[in-house]
Amino acid sequence: MRNRLNIVWGVILCLGLIVAGCSKKTDPDSQSPPSKRQFLSLGTAPPGGAFFVVGSAIAEVVQAHTEESSWQITAEATKGTQENIHRLDKSEIDFALANASITFFAVRGEGKWEKPYPIQSVMTLAPNIALFITPAKSGIQSMADLRGKRVVVGPAGAGFEHFVEPILKAHGLSYKDIQPLNDTQAGAVALLADGSADAAFLGGVLPTASITQACASQDIHFIPFDEAAKDNLTANYLFFAKKTIPANTYKGQSEAFEGLNVGNMILVTSASVSSDTVYQFTKTLYEHAEDVVEKHPAGRAINPANAVRDTGTDFHPGAIRYFKEIGIWKKD
Repeated sequence: MRNRLNIVWGVILCLGLIVAGCSKKTDPDSQSPPSKRQFLSLGTAPPGGAFFVVGSAIAEVVQAHTEESSWQITAEATKGTQENIHRLDKSEIDFALANASITFFAVRGEGKWEKPYPIQSVMTLAPNIALFITPAKSGIQSMADLRGKRVVVGPAGAGFEHFVEPILKAHGLSYKDIQPLNDTQAGAVALLADGSADAAFLGGVLPTASITQACASQDIHFIPFDEAAKDNLTANYLFFAKKTIPANTYKGQSEAFEGLNVGNMILVTSASVSSDTVYQFTKTLYEHAEDVVEKHPAGRAINPANAVRDTGTDFHPGAIRYFKEIGIWKKD
């Protein structure tokens, strides 16, 4: 009988040691609270344009003003707006920079979009002022002279056709009338430099790095838009607007140039992202906009007049909540 009791107590003791061992493995420090760190990613665009620089600045600034145990924010280089929208839809990223004109069609499922995408605006940022440039020695003087020429029209899959096609059409041209080349803005500059391209469509927040680089390496001619074409575009598309590039913005540009805003840079997210997350992200970015300005002039667009500008994409409820809180939301 005594032997049986010894065996029973031995088994109980062993079981107790096993449970205690498992407890130590699964909870090595029972006094430490569970981690609250949330990982967020922000899609940008290829290096060479403003999206990459501004997106990286936004991620860095929001990260710097977030409690260490809360957010870890990463800016990701992507192909641009079109990829960003697809990845937001798949919940592969949480926020992204996007062009307002491309997003305008995406949320409606129009143009080249196969369905309406549940993308919502967080904040309207700086205008994307774009134009066609060409080496001064090319002989190209007007939009009509692009006919038959090799023209860089943006990276494949970036969605530039959403605003390049209307611009060409307004000037009596189409993609069939030119030899379109796909490349990044940085790649376009290289193609112009070695003679592999005759012209390129470049732009972004002023000053745009790719245009600065192109003007630094050779004499560049800014191809003027026809006035009638600009009037047509701004009258028929919410996202187009006339914008002036001040004189001396770029090397060799001694006079102001009348460019086009082809769709503001906007900060967007998926409708599925929580209202609290978007509210806090919006609040942190807006209240520390001056830190973005230190990294890129685009930060100046984070102001009461511009941040809530309607570009045709509905705002996320979390962003609206913050804008109402500070009294700049007037749409209701």
